[in-house]
Parts: sequence; C-alpha cells; structure tokens
Amino acid sequence: MRDHKGLNEITCSIRKDIVSMIHGAKSGHPGGSLSAVEILTALYFDEMNIDPTNPKMEDRDRFVLSKGHAAPVLYATLAHKGYFDKEELKGLRKTGRMLQGHPDMKGTPGVEMSTGSLGQGFSVACGMAMASKLDNAPWRVYALLGDGECQEGIVWEAAMSAAHYKLDNMTAFLDYNGLQIDGNTDDVMSLGSIVDKFKAFGWNVIEIDGHDFDQIFAALDMAKSTVGQPTMIVAKTIKGRGVSFMENQAGWHGNAPSDEHLRIALEELGGAFHE
Repeated sequence: MRDHKGLNEITCSIRKDIVSMIHGAKSGHPGGSLSAVEILTALYFDEMNIDPTNPKMEDRDRFVLSKGHAAPVLYATLAHKGYFDKEELKGLRKTGRMLQGHPDMKGTPGVEMSTGSLGQGFSVACGMAMASKLDNAPWRVYALLGDGECQEGIVWEAAMSAAHYKLDNMTAFLDYNGLQIDGNTDDVMSLGSIVDKFKAFGWNVIEIDGHDFDQIFAALDMAKSTVGQPTMIVAKTIKGRGVSFMENQAGWHGNAPSDEHLRIALEELGGAFHE
C-alpha cells in the first residue's frame, strides 16, 4: 500500500521550494514546474530504481526532463530525495552556483541529460532506452514532455523511432496543461488529438489526471506490463497547480513571483521556504 499522505506532503514541500527558488532567482518557469510535481514525486519517491548516494549506479532507471525550462521541479525533487543539500536551491540561476536555468548533467548530481532545446531530451531518452535494450540491461527510461513541446518535429521523429524499435522499456509523460508561453496550445499551434497522434505513431497511450497518484501509479503499472510498445501517459494537469493566482494562467509560464506573490503562494501552500 503506497503512502499517499507522505507523497502529498512531499508535493507540498516541493511546490513551496519551486516558488521560493524562482522568487530568489528573480527568473524562472513556475507554471510548468508546478503542474508536474505529482509526476516527479511518484517517479522519484516510489517508482524508479535509483540511489541518491550513488547517482551513477549502473542499473539505475533514467529520467529525462525534456521540457528543460521546468528545471525547478526537477531540482526540488532531487534535493528532497537527497541528491544534494536543499540549501543549493537558493542558488538557482546564480553565477557560480550549481543549479543552472536549465538542467546540466555535468554539474548537477541526478541530472541524466542537459536539456533546454525542446524535443531533444525526448529523443535522447529514446536513445537511452535503445541502449538498455542492446545491452539486455534491466533499467527503464522515463521522460517528461510539455504539450507545447510536441509542436517540435524532433518529437515525432523520436516517437516514430521508439515505436519502430519496440522500446517497451520507455515510458513518457506528457504534461498536458494546455498552455505555453504565448497562450493556449490550441491557439498557438493546435495539437489536434494528441492521443490519436501517438497511437498512430505506434505508442501505447494512457490518459490520466496528472495530479492523481492512484491514476499515475496505475498507468505506470500498465506501462511496465506492455510488451513491444513504448508508453505515452497523457497526463491532464493544471499549469501553476497549487497556487491560485498562477493556475491556468499562461502569464506565469516564465515569470518570477514578487515578494507579495511569494507571501500569498506560501500561505496557500501552508508554510515558508524549507520549513
């Protein structure tokens, strides 16, 4: 039986750290970081075979944050898991500090791939899954994409390749919050039926509420039991989840909260930075 209460407490702490670290940096991407918290919490605190004391463990599962601008959710998750001290979060985007604006695999323990150019992380994740297959290795690969990211052609080249090579050790999440930097994804460049698209490209597709742990874990179990196909979990989420004035607001894609915004956000989330 999974400890949902414990997982929910972790998500609350991670959300507090996300808004606090972006406030401290005076730049960053809160909206799409907050929408993915439950997904990363489920992966890092239950699903994946990982060891924070040995980040390069040979048979570890791999996670790639393809939408690299959502680095704050990855950093906060890694810190809470124990990959590095939580005090490092206060150095987000600061010169000479470890946590860059986008993930850096050379400088940050637990980061598997340097990402930022949209679509490339997904492509590399598929390559990792292929490497695991070629080596007959047990480890699995997980990736997180944004819905706006799926407007990039490289996403579909990778999707086609993963299906062709039957990478059933590959599970991707689509953070389907319906918003990107310029507004609604349907208005900027409609994705049509993203579910039908991935099915047409040969993927096993599962639709869930991306904030519901029961649905997340059920989808992950289904993915592991699927043979001969990679799995795309289309997770319906709310951009800015947990902070009322950020929820479903495209303007919070890449803006930092002011002092007053931070105060309100932390009050809603139930505490102060690292409390």
